[in-house]
Amino acid sequence: MDKPYPSIYYADYLRLDTLLDSQHRKSEEYGKPAHDEMLFIVVHQAYELWFKQVLFEMDSVIALLSRERVPETDIGVCVNRLQRVIEIQKVLIDQLRILETMTPLDFLDFRDYLFPASGFQSVQFRLVEIRLGLKTDERLRYNQSVYHSRVSPAHQALLMEAEAQPSLFDAMEHWLERTPLLEHDGYAFMDSYRQAVHDMLAGDMRVIASHPTLGDAEKDMQLAELRRTQEHFDAMFDAGRHATLRAEGQWRLSHRATQAALFIALYRDQPLLAMPWRLLAALVDVDELLTTWRYRHALMVHRMIGSKVGTGGSSGYHYLKSTADKHRIFSDLTNLSTYLIPRAALPALPAELRAHLGFVLNT
Repeated sequence: MDKPYPSIYYADYLRLDTLLDSQHRKSEEYGKPAHDEMLFIVVHQAYELWFKQVLFEMDSVIALLSRERVPETDIGVCVNRLQRVIEIQKVLIDQLRILETMTPLDFLDFRDYLFPASGFQSVQFRLVEIRLGLKTDERLRYNQSVYHSRVSPAHQALLMEAEAQPSLFDAMEHWLERTPLLEHDGYAFMDSYRQAVHDMLAGDMRVIASHPTLGDAEKDMQLAELRRTQEHFDAMFDAGRHATLRAEGQWRLSHRATQAALFIALYRDQPLLAMPWRLLAALVDVDELLTTWRYRHALMVHRMIGSKVGTGGSSGYHYLKSTADKHRIFSDLTNLSTYLIPRAALPALPAELRAHLGFVLNT
């Protein structure tokens, strides 16, 4: 019989003595205790604990996706862990509602004691951004300085070390680039897709040109819109054009990874592609929820301090709102909807390829 594990006490396991003795109000130190400072501290400490869990989950997903061969079962593990991150993000957004029970006047009771500390200095939040794949040159500058200039030298070194490591975006991109079956025994996905797009757009053009109720001006407008749609598709077909857009910052994924993501999105109903599609969809959800949090946070800051400068010296609300628009990481996956075509127009896969992508019962 195995030796029993030693007994452990709940408070000792969770180190509650340390945890619950970590809320010290600066207002109390200055002899002017502000009631709502306790809420402010607890909410931000709760954020930091959730950030720790998010980093723990993301590190595991990065490790799984970074291997040369990723078993299908591990794709499911990645999806489940990203779903956990998604649920945590929803909690993080809801926590803002708790913080908003504090009024602007309540906040002013202790705000001056916080200078120059700022949520901008949350190293774990910066690590979340880095792990997801946000690069230094893609960030908005903070008071004309790089983002890590407002943290301690030790934390700067930690952030720089993290930036040198593969991110979730990197791992996802390399995993997509290794996707097999885009070319298989004479079949080429992009060739069949290009023909389907050509036929679809040609059909749309004929419908517009021959439509009996459209005037010449409206026909010209719709045909011009159709030509712009064709230009979007051209970037998918032309590796050189895609590389130009990538260099301009309009696209992040490599051409090969983009094609693989599109293949998965279009043929997601094939059994073997169902879980990869859920993985891509989960990354879109993570990106959208982070953007939602940024925007809700900006609104809360606007509500609390108006147009005042933040305690850390930033432009406050305006800076935070700008990051919601600028700091998107997986927007390429969101943008795949531009290139989807109706199922009725989707080229049929060769029988042998369908067998690879399906569940085959040998009898």
